[in-house]
Amino acid sequence: MILASSIVLIVTSLLMVVLVLMHKGKGGGLSDMFGGGVSSSLGGSSVVERNLDRLTIAIGVLWFASIVVLGLLFKGDA
Repeated sequence: MILASSIVLIVTSLLMVVLVLMHKGKGGGLSDMFGGGVSSSLGGSSVVERNLDRLTIAIGVLWFASIVVLGLLFKGDA
């Protein structure tokens, strides 16, 4: 069970990194410093952004749940 939870944690962590990097910069942050502010509005539609937000939140909930499960498994194992 610990191995399966660890694998879920690793996969969701990698997915979180990829999904967060796919988000369009909102301005005023690090994305503007590295040239993200010059992009046009042709990058994606609002439907795609909303779906990306939903997917990121769902993966984030799975990520958090896997951390909690691992914590409980290690606490019960000791």
